[in-house]
Amino acid sequence: MAERKPQTFANHTRLDPLFHFFLVPIFGGSTFAAIAMFWHQPGWHTGWRFLLIAGATVAIFKMRLYSLKVQDRVIRLEERLRLSSLLPEPLRSRIPELTEQQLIGLRFASDGEVPYLVERTLLERLSLADIKKSIQVWRPDYWRV
Repeated sequence: MAERKPQTFANHTRLDPLFHFFLVPIFGGSTFAAIAMFWHQPGWHTGWRFLLIAGATVAIFKMRLYSLKVQDRVIRLEERLRLSSLLPEPLRSRIPELTEQQLIGLRFASDGEVPYLVERTLLERLSLADIKKSIQVWRPDYWRV
């Protein structure tokens, strides 16, 4: 099995080819085509076709967003458990102050730099992007889609 490329801030985002390069163009293009057909030939048939295609397009995106939200919830749980074992007591009691986005960003930080980064995040209210940019030793997450 080929070794994975080390993950960094620059390359950690991931595209799902079947979703991003197959489903999105097909359903996006079909929606625009249905709008054009209804525009040029208004009627029940073309209107119904547009509604069906628009409904399918919305369903595809909602399914994608639901799965991302579930992943975010799992990451939030994992990070709270991880932080409770890595942080000293003064910081451990402040874990609930971290936002979901901050917890998602902290998942990439190595165990050694988590206490410093959590303290800095709480003091400076770092954003997701700021947290990721601050990480020195990247902890990869190859499972996120």
